[in-house]
Amino acid sequence: MTDAPVRPATLGDLSGGAPLLVLAPHPDDESLGCGALLAAAFEGPGAHVVCMTDGGASHAPSPDWPRTRLATLRAAELEAAVAALGGTRGDITRLDLPDAGMEDMADSHDAIAARIVSLARQTGARTLVAPSARDPHCDHVATAAIAARAAALGALRHLSYAIWSRWRGDAPEPPACRFDTAPHRARKARAIACHRSQLGCVAGLDPGGFRMAPGFVALFRDHDEIFSEVAP
Repeated sequence: MTDAPVRPATLGDLSGGAPLLVLAPHPDDESLGCGALLAAAFEGPGAHVVCMTDGGASHAPSPDWPRTRLATLRAAELEAAVAALGGTRGDITRLDLPDAGMEDMADSHDAIAARIVSLARQTGARTLVAPSARDPHCDHVATAAIAARAAALGALRHLSYAIWSRWRGDAPEPPACRFDTAPHRARKARAIACHRSQLGCVAGLDPGGFRMAPGFVALFRDHDEIFSEVAP
């Protein structure tokens, strides 16, 4: 896969010199889609990560790994990943919505958007970074819709990052920009590696559950991050 040409952008271009507010549908999306940007922000104006779901549906439950235990593990992996990027536990808000169930919560989207606006005001964020609405996953689509509502409600700049649509080779949505990950690539690699349950490194988890393919990891670990401007 070759990324379409897009203009380069710095942290200042994307953040406006203020903290960033990043929405991750699941623990791992923050590292895959925004890990280098987060690492840069933690070195500068700061950032806050909102994890939308509990991540508990990536593998089928079993006696040794009921959903609650997997969700607890994924929360710990998220904390480790954010720490690898230079953040702290205080830089994370977990909404613990049901993994793979956000599309059934449309009646709650306005309330969730209002909470995100409140977090933006608390952190001083002026830019909201969320997954692309073109990502073919129900939680990504729902998070993108909530982000659009929050951006409108809070007069926030709205940027999107693609995970699944980038993996399948879709060109970035214009206008798009490229963030140079080279200075922060080692931190990003460590953050991705913290999501051990998604890499097939946790004994006893359902072997038929989700597992990041090596090529998938390499795409996000070794290439620049792409962000698209979402119109109000």
